[in-house]
Amino acid sequence: MALATRRAALAGAAVLAAATVAVTTLWRKPEVFTPVTGPDADHVDLQGMSALKLSDPPLPVPPIAFTDGDGATYGLEKFAGRGVVLNLWATWCAPCVAELPSLAALARALGPAHVVVLPLSSDRGGAPVVRRFYQERGIVGLGVWLDPKGAAEEALKIRGVPTTLLIDGTGRERARLEGAADWASPEAQATIRKLLG
Repeated sequence: MALATRRAALAGAAVLAAATVAVTTLWRKPEVFTPVTGPDADHVDLQGMSALKLSDPPLPVPPIAFTDGDGATYGLEKFAGRGVVLNLWATWCAPCVAELPSLAALARALGPAHVVVLPLSSDRGGAPVVRRFYQERGIVGLGVWLDPKGAAEEALKIRGVPTTLLIDGTGRERARLEGAADWASPEAQATIRKLLG
């Protein structure tokens, strides 16, 4: 009887430990890249294209799923034949907030015909949080795309936010940049056109 009670107690402890690990994993926030010297995005320095790490050879991108602002599910195949600037970010991340205006400027400069800028938010509050953020910050030209459970981050082996992947029209990762960057710069636009154009 005592042996059965001990086994039950050990089994219960194992279940509790597994549940704790699962909850911690599901609710983790990824690391935030780029040191922040102040309380907000105004004190974040944006990197240049020298921080871009080329994928040589280009790497196949695993299937990922994400939703749009209306809750419809998509994958990268929606953009087949076009280059994708895939930015993983969150409204609570100061470096992400600092670089988002440059991504919006990049989207306007490139136009969606050949290269699409896809900001994939990991905010758990979903579309209302991202829409409110865009409105408050005057962000125009970017769609609302969501990865609230972090499944895309996990599949893409994202170590922290912001992280940006440059994906060509055949679905291969051509380059990756960890941290906040100035995507509106002429250098960035030329690099993206060269890799994804």
